[in-house]
Amino acid sequence: MSPEALNLGDDPSLLLVDDDEAFLKRLAKAMEKRGFSVETADSVAGGKAIATARPPAYAVVDLRLQDGNGLDVVETLRARRPESRIVVLTGYGAIATAVAAVKIGATDYLAKPADANDVCNALLSHEDTLPPPPENPMSADRVRWEHIQRVFEMCDRNVSETARRLSMHRRTLQRILAKRSPR
Repeated sequence: MSPEALNLGDDPSLLLVDDDEAFLKRLAKAMEKRGFSVETADSVAGGKAIATARPPAYAVVDLRLQDGNGLDVVETLRARRPESRIVVLTGYGAIATAVAAVKIGATDYLAKPADANDVCNALLSHEDTLPPPPENPMSADRVRWEHIQRVFEMCDRNVSETARRLSMHRRTLQRILAKRSPR
């Protein structure tokens, strides 16, 4: 998406809050190329400080940060600038957290991995239109594998606990974990 194709309005300010430093830098660079004026923070405290001092027109906030919940940043920003467009981004996608994010004031909710085009579409879409479907969606096998990996990480890489939570035999889970990820 080229910068001239985007309609950012009078204020192109964008706050990115994520504790994954490499992802944060890549996304910041990509969003600057699209015409946004980007500020970054890697914590809830940093995000809230920027949201309070210089509330941006747009924000992308990771849900789980090392020092707390990204929804705290969303609440602060919503209180300071109610019209801002906020996208909550997370690697732990679940319907309950999506509902909580939207109730608190997020415009949209994206699950990682999301690229700059996905983020732009979410930030700039209007409530009455849905963003276009992804060009290369993950296969069903890949989605299943990602879910298993996420639960495995949430269980601190404990195979027995992960198998119990997924209602799966431990040996079956071990075989799945030993394989490479599907495309």
